[in-house]
Amino acid sequence: MNGVANISLAAESRQGRISFIDLAAQQRRIRPAIEHRLQAVLDHGRYIAGPEIEELEALLAERTGAAAAVACASGTAALIIPLFALGVKQGDAVFIPSFTYNATANAVLVTGATPVFVDIDPATFNMDPVDLKKKIAEIRTKGELTPRALIPVDMFGSPANYTSIAKIASDEGLSVLSDGAQSFGGVFNNRLVGNLAPATATSFFPGKALGAYGDAGAVFTQDADDIDEWMSIRWHGTDNERKTSVRVGFNGRMDTFQAAVLLEKLAIFDDELAARRQIAETYDARLSSIARPQQHLSGAQSGCAYYSLCVENRDAVVEQVNKMGVPTAIYYTTPLHEMPAFAEFAPDETLAATNAVAKEIFALPMHPYLTPDQVDYICDVVEAAASQ
Repeated sequence: MNGVANISLAAESRQGRISFIDLAAQQRRIRPAIEHRLQAVLDHGRYIAGPEIEELEALLAERTGAAAAVACASGTAALIIPLFALGVKQGDAVFIPSFTYNATANAVLVTGATPVFVDIDPATFNMDPVDLKKKIAEIRTKGELTPRALIPVDMFGSPANYTSIAKIASDEGLSVLSDGAQSFGGVFNNRLVGNLAPATATSFFPGKALGAYGDAGAVFTQDADDIDEWMSIRWHGTDNERKTSVRVGFNGRMDTFQAAVLLEKLAIFDDELAARRQIAETYDARLSSIARPQQHLSGAQSGCAYYSLCVENRDAVVEQVNKMGVPTAIYYTTPLHEMPAFAEFAPDETLAATNAVAKEIFALPMHPYLTPDQVDYICDVVEAAASQ
């Protein structure tokens, strides 16, 4: 989720400087450990495919319960790799929510396939299974494209409705690739993101709850037989000796430096996630009466990458909140089906819930280094602004 409108990264308030995301505070906490890790990379000199890559992949798989994890260059690469492996191609339809970052659509288009935009549930902000079934039926009726796969997005860290989505996919013979770019650490029915779908892509963009110091990502699988092909695709489609191309691929590798950083951030992730969830609980308790926070499915826990809520007079509220020293961001003011690059794929009818949420949504500061006083102040300011 790198595309942001009207973002204010930090501002001064009576509670001091409040950051939307505070990477500096996190770095102060773990800088000696990170420097030790980076020094180790400098010493062994394996800047590509260093031992930290395999160490990170093993820990990611162990943590999520996935059969395996493949580290890669970005969250976008993590989407493209399994799509290539599935053989998604021109003439195929891939169903995605329109309310997401453009990487989801771009990954589909890179394969030559056609993105089909699906509306969202106005409460969870995630793909609406009812509209998904409708869109699949429409594509089958038109007969111009072959329904091939679907990509639910765990918006802001909250897992999509994988129970319903898996049933639809099974009934329709479609592959499922989860876009968990924002949801690492999330849980649905006692299973962690990374093990909720046959394949799951995540992003380690610096602003994510688990972020590198540059672009990075990973793709998780429930079937360890996938990893040889995925590793080949991320290394230009080469064989095990990395000399002969045996399939179409691209440079999707993660740098060793990024793996080194992520290893130390992963070591404190559970502690940070607990703090994020406590902040989200406070926001929910304080703001639900004057705004509409994201709702989570029964059995779901968010990874709390971001905290977004809806208000009818969003622009006026955001202006007032910013004046009081509380930074905000808007994810997303323009749905994908209304962007020029994807206009030819826009549905004939309006995606009502998507358009409505895009006009009302904004995000509050969310990071584990907010103090309780800062969180209370943020709530005070939002309550005052929304009540005017």
